[in-house]
Amino acid sequence: MSGGSGRRVLAVGAHIVFDGRGWQVVGVEGHLVRLAGERGEVATVLAGHLVAAPDFAVAGARPRVGVPQWGLFQTVPVREQEKALAWQRHIQEVEYGLAGGEGAAGVPRPQYDPLSRTLAEREQAKAAELTALGWEHVAVSTVQRMRLNYRRQGLWGLVDHRTTKPVSRTGRADEKVVAAVLEALRRQRGRSKGTVKGLMQLTRQVLDERYGVGVVKLSAQATFYRLVKALADPAELPGRPARTATASPGRPFTPAVALRPGEQVMLDSTRLAVMAVFADGTTGRPELTIALDVATRSILAAVLRPASTKAVDAALLLAEMAVPHPLRPTWPEPLAMSRAPVPYEDLLDADPRLEQAVGRPVVVPETVVVDRGRIFLSAAFLAACESLGISVQPTPPRRPTAKGHVERAFGSINTLFCQHVAGHTGSNVLRRGSDSQREALWSVAQLQDMLDRWIATEWQNRPAEGLRHPSMPATALSPNEMWGAMLGAGGYVPLPLSGDDYIELLPVVWKPITERGIRLNHRTYDHPALGDYRGQASGTTAQQGRWEVHHNPHDARRIWVRLGDGAFTPIPWIHADHVHQPFGDQLWQHLKDTVARRGDRDRHEADLARALDDLLRRARNGTAHPREHALLTRHAPAALPHDHTSGPGGPVGAVEDPGGRIRGRGKTRRQKQTAAPENSGPGQQSDDHGSAVPRPRRAGAARSGTAAGEGGAPAALFDAAAPWPTPMSPPGSPYPRGENEDGLDAGLAWDDEDELDDEDAVDTGFGLYDAAEEAQQW
Repeated sequence: MSGGSGRRVLAVGAHIVFDGRGWQVVGVEGHLVRLAGERGEVATVLAGHLVAAPDFAVAGARPRVGVPQWGLFQTVPVREQEKALAWQRHIQEVEYGLAGGEGAAGVPRPQYDPLSRTLAEREQAKAAELTALGWEHVAVSTVQRMRLNYRRQGLWGLVDHRTTKPVSRTGRADEKVVAAVLEALRRQRGRSKGTVKGLMQLTRQVLDERYGVGVVKLSAQATFYRLVKALADPAELPGRPARTATASPGRPFTPAVALRPGEQVMLDSTRLAVMAVFADGTTGRPELTIALDVATRSILAAVLRPASTKAVDAALLLAEMAVPHPLRPTWPEPLAMSRAPVPYEDLLDADPRLEQAVGRPVVVPETVVVDRGRIFLSAAFLAACESLGISVQPTPPRRPTAKGHVERAFGSINTLFCQHVAGHTGSNVLRRGSDSQREALWSVAQLQDMLDRWIATEWQNRPAEGLRHPSMPATALSPNEMWGAMLGAGGYVPLPLSGDDYIELLPVVWKPITERGIRLNHRTYDHPALGDYRGQASGTTAQQGRWEVHHNPHDARRIWVRLGDGAFTPIPWIHADHVHQPFGDQLWQHLKDTVARRGDRDRHEADLARALDDLLRRARNGTAHPREHALLTRHAPAALPHDHTSGPGGPVGAVEDPGGRIRGRGKTRRQKQTAAPENSGPGQQSDDHGSAVPRPRRAGAARSGTAAGEGGAPAALFDAAAPWPTPMSPPGSPYPRGENEDGLDAGLAWDDEDELDDEDAVDTGFGLYDAAEEAQQW
């Protein structure tokens, strides 16, 4: 049936097209439509299914006018928009009799009344009217064409599309020149960036190679600049950083989504924007490595290194995430886990270690997202991840946005923490003050303690706009609050790490067990436990029968060997009785360079042991050379700043010497005996010849005095600072107090005297805080 406007509707008796055939509607009942086919077949279908069919149509019905494409319509010139809107009113008057369209109020003019005039008559009348109004080139065929365009495309069909043709980005440039520019950009991809003039010269060479010298003329310089800007990827333009240039077309950005703690943990390293005083007295920016949990935005672990982070450092960082961080004696009680917004009682039942822990998340990562740096793809790091059940997900090359959360965290650390620390360097050299090096006051270990306290105080309790709970979308949560909210969904499973687990993370070398014991870097390790294994093969054919040996690069007094029973057995250095403090590989290398070899290797090793003992004793008495002090203090914990001005037993900065007297920490004996010349500036002292030389600013050098007897070892002068202090040490740990595996470098496997001069040997560790030693001091 048809209405007054001639519009066809779906009703009984209407003819339709459905499923590629013609049908007639013979009945409508609710949502069911009964159809009769041309060949006598009968079908009953749902009305919704019928009208949604791609080929559904009602015989005699007008095509549906499309929805106005206002977005495209606004891209044409204003004059063309006004002209198209004027055509719309005229076409609607031809179609429906009224300029306002179907359903508009009013009475149609006689020449456009659909009840008395045919469509052809209305089209002819409209062409005559527009011609009389001064419209150019308006014939009956023009009105018919515009009416059909309006039916198919709506308002967009009335636009003069000569004004909407896209402009070529290369303009009228020669296609041969365009192809040569693209080839030149392809050749430059991945290389160091040059200038546009250099690219222009390369394009000329491409044209000469393809078409002959001077056959194709290159565009003018200004035109060539515009052509390069139009053709090159924004990251490939000359003058942009080469390392961030895209090697392929841009990919859509997909944010990282994590629904439970530890699902994704991002690891990355950068230079801290603070000048620190290194152990050798020089200043520089330490390297910061952090592990950021994507789900809670929590910094699970952070470590500062004077030099670059090594593979073993990253491996131990994984273990640090999975164990509680101890609440240090000088930290306030509100930072304890019991005061954090988490279900503390339930957590304490699952893990008693949390009783003395700081309020920071303890998470065992499921997946770590790393860049393609050497340390994160090393065998030591991958083996550590495999042993802890962690999968490694490298990011695509040259895609810094793949780790956007950790990159943003670095910026927040520089903004919220670094700019308030003495020695702040700013985010770049343009913002760096001229006295930033002179302002450097803190050692790396002291910065580490301040950073850990800032993370527990500020970062973990600061609301983040990106942390929203589904039940409270209007409230920004802090990382600790988000962790507490997610514990209900993800739960908490403690990971108890034994002493053998920490030994597994130490560097490993493969050595034979000879009649003399085990030789490692000019040192002999022996113990009666090796008696049954001397001269025997381990059975590991891949290592030619050698035995698995783990060593601590920061404490060479003992090693651990895996014997036939599969357990680790500590093997001491045969001259360990001569040395009362830990020493590292770099200090040992320094001794080998200074002690002349006399006699066989046994005597040479004994000479080295006596020289080491003499050096340690002279350092304790303050008579060691500054270079030797710098090597030794790499293993000493740092003297941390305190708010109070005095403490038990005397003023802050005073320690008890072997004679029972209280003395200040300001200078060593040698510095007191050597008077500085008048022209010596700050941070300088005099050498034996009276010349001013830089004074080494040594972290922890003030602890050269001890409360032990003169013949005994100092209390904690050379104890390695432990990332897992004594109160939180796991049961069965092989490390005595103050001798934990503190931030280990990726030690190299020195086979014997063949590799004595390895310059890659390192000895600096994490330099973290030693809680037990600090408690003893105060």
